[in-house]
Amino acid sequence: MPLLAFWESNPAEFDNLTIEQIVAMSGDGVLLDVSTCSHELRTYLTQATTEKLASYIERCLTMSFPKSGLVFQDLVNELGRRLDYDVKNGKYQGTPSTIGYDGVWTSTEGHTIVVEVKTTDAYTIKLDVIANYRSKLLSERSVINPSSSLIVVGRQDTGELEAQIRGSRHAWDVRLISADALVKLVQLKENSEALETGLKIRTLLTPLEFTRLDELVDVMFTTATDVETNIVQAAIEKADVLENSEQNEPMSGWQFTDPAILNKKRSDIVDAMSTKMAAKLIRTSRALFWDSTHTKRIVCSISKRYARDGYNYWYAYHPKWNEFLNEADTGFFVLGCVDRNEAFAIPAHIIQRYLKHLNTTTTDKSTYWHIHLSQAGEDTKLVIPNHDYLLLNTFSVLLSSPRTAEIAQ
Repeated sequence: MPLLAFWESNPAEFDNLTIEQIVAMSGDGVLLDVSTCSHELRTYLTQATTEKLASYIERCLTMSFPKSGLVFQDLVNELGRRLDYDVKNGKYQGTPSTIGYDGVWTSTEGHTIVVEVKTTDAYTIKLDVIANYRSKLLSERSVINPSSSLIVVGRQDTGELEAQIRGSRHAWDVRLISADALVKLVQLKENSEALETGLKIRTLLTPLEFTRLDELVDVMFTTATDVETNIVQAAIEKADVLENSEQNEPMSGWQFTDPAILNKKRSDIVDAMSTKMAAKLIRTSRALFWDSTHTKRIVCSISKRYARDGYNYWYAYHPKWNEFLNEADTGFFVLGCVDRNEAFAIPAHIIQRYLKHLNTTTTDKSTYWHIHLSQAGEDTKLVIPNHDYLLLNTFSVLLSSPRTAEIAQ
C-alpha cells in the first residue's frame, strides 16, 4: 500500500513506525533524486507534526541506517518550511553539472539562505565549497541578494567548526545552528501568537553583527512580549467574563482550565477538521493551522462553560486571525467547548459577515471581537447583539475522542 494511503487508513499503527520504516514504505523504498520514494517521503513530512519531525531527527542522529543523512537533509528542509520559508530542496547527490546545495530557503522578507546539512562536524567542512554554491546560484540568478549560507549540523558539539568559520573570510556570510536548536525555534514559533515573532526568529538565522547588541535584544524583547501578551490576554478575557457575570465570582475563586485538557481538545478538533477538509492540518502558531499548500486553514479557539444566563461559552476573535483566514481558499473559525464532544466550524465568510455587529474590546496592544455562544436544549447559537443570533447546529463537527469532555466534567 502507498505510504500516504497507509497513513490515512492506519494512523495509530503508523505512529509506531520508525523513520527508516517510513522510507522503506515510500515508493520503491530507494531514496534517490526525482524518485517516487523521495516524493512520497517529502509529502508525508510536510504533514507530520513538529514533534514527529524532532523524533525522526533524533533517530537519524543516533541510529545509523542506509540514507539516514539524506533523510536528515529532508527533515531539516521541512523545519525551514515550518519557519515560513519558501524552501527548494537540493539534490541528494551532487554532480559536476549541478550545484550541490542541500536547500535554498527564501523568507517573506526577501532574504535567501543557502543551506548545507551535516549530520556531524567530525570532518573538516570546506567553507570555500559552500560559499561557491551561493556564488554560482547568484551568478545564474537562482538566488538574489541579500543572501547568506547556513550550516545545520546534527551535533551540538561544534566548537571546531565555529572556530573554522570565525577564522575564515566567510565569517560574515555563514552561520551555524544545530538541528536541536532549529527544532526549538520552530516550536517557539508554533507556540506564539504574534506574527512578528516569526519574523524575529528568522533574523536569527541570518548573519548579524553583535558588536552592537540592539538586534539581539530586539529578538529577545519581541519573543518575551509575545509571551507576556498571551498572559495579559488571558487576564483580559477573564476580567471580561467576570464583569459580565451575574454571579460576579471573586478573582481568587477563578479556575483556569488545565492546559493539558485544552491541548487535547484542540488536537481532537484539528483531527476532526482534517477529516472534514480532506487535508492534514499542521500547526503554524498556537491557534492557527493550515495544510501543506496553505490553501486550507482553520483558526481554533476553545472555551470552558460559564454559568451565566445569556451565554455559556466565550471566545475572542482577533484581527490577525481574520487576516489569516482571508488568505485561504477554504477557511473556518472553529469554536471548541471543553465539556462537549463537538465543535462548531463556522466558514470564514460567515463569521466575517457578522463582525461589524459584534462587541469589541480595545487594549493598548490590540482590538478583538467578542464571540458569545448560548445553548438552549439542542440548539447552540452565536449571540449577535441587536441582531438576535446565528444558529450553529449545521456547523457542528463531532470529535472522535470524548475523553476531554469526560475529564472536564
